[in-house]
Amino acid sequence: QQSSMGSISKDVPRTKEFEFSGSIGAIGIMFGLPLVIFFLYFVCNADYCFPSDGHMSFPSLSELISLEAFLVYLAWFGSMIALHYLLPGPMEDGLVLRDGKTRLKYKLNGFATFIVSISFVGLGTFFGIIPVTYIYDHFLQLVFAVLIFAYLFSTFLYVKSRVEDKGIAPLGNTGRVIYDFFIGHQLNPRIGSSLDLKFFCELRPGLILWVVINFAMAMKQYEIYGSVTNSMILVNLFQFVYVADALWNERAVLTTMDITTDGFGFMLVFGDLAWVPFTYTTQARYLVHHPLHLSTLAVVGIILLKVVGMSIFRLANSQKVECLVDVV
Repeated sequence: QQSSMGSISKDVPRTKEFEFSGSIGAIGIMFGLPLVIFFLYFVCNADYCFPSDGHMSFPSLSELISLEAFLVYLAWFGSMIALHYLLPGPMEDGLVLRDGKTRLKYKLNGFATFIVSISFVGLGTFFGIIPVTYIYDHFLQLVFAVLIFAYLFSTFLYVKSRVEDKGIAPLGNTGRVIYDFFIGHQLNPRIGSSLDLKFFCELRPGLILWVVINFAMAMKQYEIYGSVTNSMILVNLFQFVYVADALWNERAVLTTMDITTDGFGFMLVFGDLAWVPFTYTTQARYLVHHPLHLSTLAVVGIILLKVVGMSIFRLANSQKVECLVDVV
């Protein structure tokens, strides 16, 4: 086998079909989507939402770079890894790999990690140990820190995949460095026997951080106004339920295309670690300085709609998982 960074693995057929228009599209996404996160912040903040005069103020690069914010995120990511190893959880077989016989094992303790994490943050905030509103006050610096981490982590994954040259993703074996870096060259990169990096990132650091950021926005609203609006409570509650449901049904993720087919490259790293927590929290961040008080009728109607929608979502996904498991 060739060993250069741009070689292809002979154990997996060479990838001939490109998604996202190949390397050009990959470059556009890698640098375009991070700008979308910043755009969402600048276009709607404490001063305005979609300024009528089209004028927006932007910070300097030096204001975005914060070693403290980077260390805060490293501490968060590290704590997720620590909880993965420390908390108990059953070992579950994944779906059969392309060799027709191998099943990787996954440690399922995501829900326990979720409960411990949010309990720690909640109690720490209550007793004044954790200044959770730091997230709101340093939102841009945290976004920038996570983006830098995503690029560095993706580089580590790509180099690791080339050095090991095993477990190659069928969709990321083109031999083109930029495209394989983006789509993911290795299917299931692991550290040790239990820490599957893709499975870990799919549900832990970003998804749980989404709930923590929402909570931080609610606390910031309380800090400013002395109360939390029912709309903010609903946003926190609904998205909390969604994340809790995902982690409670963690086994279902093993049947998704992300785990079974896609390589673990920048595309999934960025989506899991940056896009989810920093764009899905836009509603809560908006409500911090634009409080909305819903009528009782509106609250009841929204809750009923949520219950119906979530029920359909869960039933449909449960059926999909049962079907896939039965097939394999």
